[in-house]
Amino acid sequence: MALHLQLPVVVLDLDGTLVDSVYEHVCAWQRAFHRVGRHVSGMRIHEAIGMGGDRLVAHVAGDAAESAVGDDVRALHDTYFMEALRTVSALDGASELIEALTDQGRKVVVASSSPPEVVDELVALLDAHAKLCAVVTIADVGASKPAPDLVTTAVERAGGEPGIAVGDATWDVLAAEAAGMPCIGLRSGGIAAERLRSAGAPWVYDGPRDLLSRLPESPLRER
Repeated sequence: MALHLQLPVVVLDLDGTLVDSVYEHVCAWQRAFHRVGRHVSGMRIHEAIGMGGDRLVAHVAGDAAESAVGDDVRALHDTYFMEALRTVSALDGASELIEALTDQGRKVVVASSSPPEVVDELVALLDAHAKLCAVVTIADVGASKPAPDLVTTAVERAGGEPGIAVGDATWDVLAAEAAGMPCIGLRSGGIAAERLRSAGAPWVYDGPRDLLSRLPESPLRER
């Protein structure tokens, strides 16, 4: 029987993992809630970044808020976030990490709970689109993180090999676990290492540069 020698597909989250946009999202959500007359703490919103906007309103403000103003808050968030894009940049080492992984012969896919127009803008900051095997957004799946849909679709788009995820939020870790694959945690989204480990991430790095510098001893080392 032939041995399976294909390196696992790497499924990369986007916000907080490759681009430094988590706090712009927090501010955009908080402004959106304020605009409709509701106050939600920045800390609570921060902890929810990484799950899809379809889930976030109910998660941080309750089902009644979702029913009353959910669509309005999401639309306002998207407007405010797009206005803040000029302040967003790629995280240190993000583009080089993608390049190093593809140089190993790995297939690399970005999977984000954001809509396509936002993802396109953020991926452009990486100057690495040609290196990516695919980009998966909320428009491609039926459910956002922490559901496994984004992660499993990403692996399928890359050909269906085994996968390993990289993300900065507990929701990334939970989505990977639901998809039956391990997840490397990054602290670059502002979530503490202990919380990422408690969610199920066996390995945690400070950010893409830290992971890149320690690649030879990481789960993403060349085999």
